[in-house]
Amino acid sequence: MQQLSVNLLIPIPSEAVLISKIELLDLKRQQLVGVFWSMKDLEKRVNRKNEWIKENILYPAKFRKLLDADLGGFVFYPKSKGQTWSFHALKMAEFLDKNFNQIFKGI
Repeated sequence: MQQLSVNLLIPIPSEAVLISKIELLDLKRQQLVGVFWSMKDLEKRVNRKNEWIKENILYPAKFRKLLDADLGGFVFYPKSKGQTWSFHALKMAEFLDKNFNQIFKGI
């Protein structure tokens, strides 16, 4: 087989930046540091309504024991009327990624 060696210059516009995948992933993670989601935010991320989220993610015992802030997790479960859900964005995003198959199993 013949091979051809080519030296190629590709111009990058001044308004663009070339970064590694690792840097990109780190920047995406940093966007969630110190951020808390509401239930509405979580609905947008999961693309499901709160009833589905509660039934399939928040209330099943296998997930609740990991999520509930009272048990060392990163989700505040409202205890009385007027209180709202609160989710540590970075940890919740990681949980959703890690548990995707279990969450959507059987749907």
